[in-house]
Amino acid sequence: MYLEDRIPNVVPVMIFTLPIIAVMGGILFSIVKTIMRARVRELEIRERIAMIERGLVPPPEVDPRGFDRAMARHDYAVAMRPSAGIRHRRAGVTMMGVGFGLLVLLTSTADFSVGVGVGGFIIILGLAFFINSLLDGGPDRQPFGRYPAPPGPPTPPLTTPTPPPPGGPDPRVNG
Repeated sequence: MYLEDRIPNVVPVMIFTLPIIAVMGGILFSIVKTIMRARVRELEIRERIAMIERGLVPPPEVDPRGFDRAMARHDYAVAMRPSAGIRHRRAGVTMMGVGFGLLVLLTSTADFSVGVGVGGFIIILGLAFFINSLLDGGPDRQPFGRYPAPPGPPTPPLTTPTPPPPGGPDPRVNG
């Protein structure tokens, strides 16, 4: 009898308590994960400093191939990013298609002038985007190489060595 009196009061509380506990647990997990990641990074830095103090050369990164893969992905993403002209062209073609669709829809359901007015406005707006893409300066971006070419060898000096003074070297200078 005592348990039956308490159950109706527990259910509404549990409905709100469980999500609150889950959210708080997720936040606590994120905080602990961040603190642990900072400690690991601090230990890596200390290890690097200790290697330098001992006269060893530390590696540039832990996983060089992973670093190269990440840099290659970044270079590919930058090279393949569409330029403003391509984006305007896509927007213009899409807007012209929407304008033609609205023109047909509104002309068939409402008055002809309403369909031409609304659809024609969007078609003209899309045409403006398309023309803007054609007027956008410069060709589309071309992919570039990973690393620039190294500089050439240094050029030798153009001056000639000065001959020794007549009479031999100066006896006052310890040679």
